[in-house]
Amino acid sequence: MKLMNGVHRAVLTISGGKLGWTLGRMPTVELHTTGRVSGVQRSTLLTAPVHGRGRWVFVASKGGDDRDPQWYRNLVANPEAAITVRGRTLKVHTRTATALEKAELWPQIVAVNDRYAGYQRKTDRDIPVIICEER
Repeated sequence: MKLMNGVHRAVLTISGGKLGWTLGRMPTVELHTTGRVSGVQRSTLLTAPVHGRGRWVFVASKGGDDRDPQWYRNLVANPEAAITVRGRTLKVHTRTATALEKAELWPQIVAVNDRYAGYQRKTDRDIPVIICEER
């Protein structure tokens, strides 16, 4: 995952931000969090299968791993974050979708990228869905 993130960053950098802002039908978003233990600013590239009108939805799938991704754990500890979308950085408030919200969002998520359904089948962990709203 880290290697894939590094390659993606390289594409954005080498192209001067002209390439790499979408992956299939999903926008690529750089999420900026504060490390829950270190307090250090962290960033990771994610896709937002559901988005619009100041709201982005992320899936903390970690490829179906049995553990939550570190970026998600950082958001749980500090839900105030920032995202960069096509070179524009925005402050956001994040939260884990409720079970009802996830039930509503999940069909939309897998309609855009059915890999998420495979990731959920791969693990016993209930994969969190995160809602980010512009502040």
